[in-house]
Amino acid sequence: MTTDVLKERHRRWEVRQRTGARKETDMLIQKDVVILSIESSCDETAAAVTVNGRQVLSNEISSQIDIHTLYGGVVPEIASRKHIERMNQVIREAMRTAGKTFCDLDAVAVTAGPGLVGALLTGISEAKAVAFASGLPLIGVHHIEGHISANYIADKTLEPPFACLVVSGGHTNLVRVKGYGEYELLGTTRDDAAGEAFDKVARAIGLGYPGGPKIDRAAKDGNPEAIRFPRGKVEGSEFDFSFSGIKSSVLNYLNTCDMKGEKVDVNDVAASFQEAVVDVLVDHTMAAARLCGLDRIALAGGVASNSALRGRMKAACERENIAFFCPPPVLCTDNAAMIGCAAYYEFLKGRESGLDLNAVPGLKLGESLYGTEAGA
Repeated sequence: MTTDVLKERHRRWEVRQRTGARKETDMLIQKDVVILSIESSCDETAAAVTVNGRQVLSNEISSQIDIHTLYGGVVPEIASRKHIERMNQVIREAMRTAGKTFCDLDAVAVTAGPGLVGALLTGISEAKAVAFASGLPLIGVHHIEGHISANYIADKTLEPPFACLVVSGGHTNLVRVKGYGEYELLGTTRDDAAGEAFDKVARAIGLGYPGGPKIDRAAKDGNPEAIRFPRGKVEGSEFDFSFSGIKSSVLNYLNTCDMKGEKVDVNDVAASFQEAVVDVLVDHTMAAARLCGLDRIALAGGVASNSALRGRMKAACERENIAFFCPPPVLCTDNAAMIGCAAYYEFLKGRESGLDLNAVPGLKLGESLYGTEAGA
């Protein structure tokens, strides 16, 4: 980075610290907005370089699945340590693949929540260091908004409004996307998230971690009608989810088979469990789209990679003449490109985080990192 560029950036940085915001002219200096983004909310260390939100120049992901598989799930302390070990390498590779230097960047973005607090702090600390040293704006991003924004990368034609079902290991949210960065939460889980239920059931039937993809594979060889598991509903809230009941039902079924000495067909259990979960996810999403008068539905989050969910949702949308959108698996898992996309729309609004940006592990959708409601 040249001395002149660095001096100019730090001059602007000092102005932003005094005024609390970027000037409109600062936002429009360049035609294209190039953002380096960092994601470390759980067990993927990721960095990406994006242009204008939707063009991905690089999207590097270092997964820790092999390590956490030994323990049957993510161990927060181990995840944080591995992020520290891999962070600089992943950022360096993202910049190299993109063919960019820090002189080419317009902002640095990072996931600030929700997620594991130690893991989040690792990424935030790195992003602060890069932003301060480069004199660049720092943009904190909501992890769930990042997942939703992955659809903008996957399909350049998609624009709000639309309904989005966000399903992952820690979250199950049904969202009305009213505009870029503007959301209305229609439904959420009252207990286990869908991905969490997949992991627990997979462990119970001996498939191990990670449960989602293993149940998906086993279900292909099973009969989804072999066992009738309950479809969870929340009384008085038609769009909320509950998956603890089906998890308990599977455990009761396994215990009953054990007491009776009956053989358990793992593939049938996986297929029947998956069918029950997918039924609820699809039914709730279609009902919400009808009620809100939306003609577009999108999926997001790690469980959006599930082949049964993708297939059933696509078929339901075709029956009701609703456009269906779903990112490829690499954009469903935790990644930094989606964070860069969400950050781009915050950048256009002039939003910027201070160097006091902190991790917010319990950040809810609709809660803003910038002092106002995200949907306002």
